[in-house]
Amino acid sequence: MLHCIYYLSLWTITLTNQSIKRIGFACKWAEINHKGEIVSAEGLNTGGTTQAWAKRNNRNIVEEKIMDVAKRNIMNTHALVKKVATLEPELRMLRLTSDMFSFYTMDGYKEFWHSTDVQNSLERWMAPIGETARANDVRLSFHPDQFVVLASDRDEVVNKSIEEFEYHCDMVRWMGYGKSFQDFKVNVHISGRRGPQGIRDVYNRLSPEARNTLTLENEEYTHGLKDCLSLSDLVPTVMDIHHNWIREGEYIQPTDDLVKKVIDSWRGVRPTLHYSVSREDVLVGHSGSQLPSHVSLIEAGYSKQKLRAHGDYYWNEAVNDWALTFIDNFDMMCESKAKNLASFKLYERYKCLKK
Repeated sequence: MLHCIYYLSLWTITLTNQSIKRIGFACKWAEINHKGEIVSAEGLNTGGTTQAWAKRNNRNIVEEKIMDVAKRNIMNTHALVKKVATLEPELRMLRLTSDMFSFYTMDGYKEFWHSTDVQNSLERWMAPIGETARANDVRLSFHPDQFVVLASDRDEVVNKSIEEFEYHCDMVRWMGYGKSFQDFKVNVHISGRRGPQGIRDVYNRLSPEARNTLTLENEEYTHGLKDCLSLSDLVPTVMDIHHNWIREGEYIQPTDDLVKKVIDSWRGVRPTLHYSVSREDVLVGHSGSQLPSHVSLIEAGYSKQKLRAHGDYYWNEAVNDWALTFIDNFDMMCESKAKNLASFKLYERYKCLKK
């Protein structure tokens, strides 16, 4: 009977977690300095070293340095997760940065990073990050860089992309994730010329942790929501509503059949969407209380390339109100230059709309 109560309790916790409507931010904790500039907060963000420096120094010195940097990055990342854990439950969502370990997938350093002693140290140091996140219901994710192109038509790019993706999955594994479908999100674009079929071709080459965490995001120019959804038997779709606006020229609605299919692709896990807006210094003078017309902007000479760039803040309340219509069914990852400063303001808007 005790076992039944215990498992029922875990199931209830899961349902409660799934019901929280989160608004998160990506990679860095930002603050405003004395000059009014957006800067990264000390002790909460990562750093690194350069290949140029490494080439000028003895190998032993380089290895010692990159391990010191790795340990500091892990400590700072843990401090960031702890910081996010103190926020309101709806704000406990964070994308971790990719640049934790210098040269991890470089040919000259792979043997060092994959040595037993180093791997054991990294696992020991990173495990508390996952423990803190799970204990405080902080939803974590990664978004590997755009050079990770699993669907490339060049085999060498595919091979390197798999390596880079699995680097992220090493970190996922050390933090105690990757054990079940979408207990952690590692998001990429289809990007490559092989398209959805390229993802199918590479899927079984990925580790179990990679297959459990892989998501695909629709793009601004090439592979849209329908392309991503053609793989929903394998991989869930992360809907980027700004990308969709750039590509399709429309403000997709929560009732759209494609949105329903995106939700279904997550198989009961609460989906994530990405939200950004065009830069303030591109749409200069545009009313913050009106939805920008894609057709009118293109006719006026605005390029999709300029419109796609992310703004510092969510300056247009009409667009915010549209974006927040999705929050009943999606957690929202804010992709903005002002990081947490922007996501906090969006959260305040959300609370106003709830009243």
